[in-house]
Formats: sequence, structure tokens, C-alpha cells
Amino acid sequence: MAPLELAVEIAGWTGAGLILLAYLLLSMGRMTGQTPAYQWMNIVGAAGFVANGWWHGALPSTALNVVWMGIGFFALWRMSQRPRSST
Repeated sequence: MAPLELAVEIAGWTGAGLILLAYLLLSMGRMTGQTPAYQWMNIVGAAGFVANGWWHGALPSTALNVVWMGIGFFALWRMSQRPRSST
């Protein structure tokens, strides 16, 4: 396996792991969807899927994950717009 191909596979599997871990932590109540950590796990995970999907020509998966990243960035932007608590 060529180094670039290996990097693409690692990106895909790492992306899958991050998205699954984020969902597991959310489902267990250890994290909420309103935290930057949750959103970043999804964004970075989706980026891994984008790289892997593009490489393999899986355009529906690639498109889905580009949108998934956009949702994550939008959620982070919305979080940044909220007034900070004084506590």
C-alpha cells in the first residue's frame, strides 16, 4: 500500500472512530451536542470521511460529510454568538 493510500485509509478509519465516539458519549450522557468538543469531533471525523470518500469515488458519502461538517461549523458559530454567562 502506497503511503498516500495508507494516509487516506487512516483518515477514514480515524474519522469513523471520532464520529462513533462522539455519538457514544452523547448517548451515554457524558457529553451534550452543545459543546465545542462534540462539534469538533464530528467536524474532524467528517473530514476524514470526506478524504476517504473522495479518494474512493464515493461521492454520496463525500457530499453527506461535507454537509455534516457544515452543520458542525454552523453549530460552533451559533455557540460563539451566545452571550457568556457571568458565573
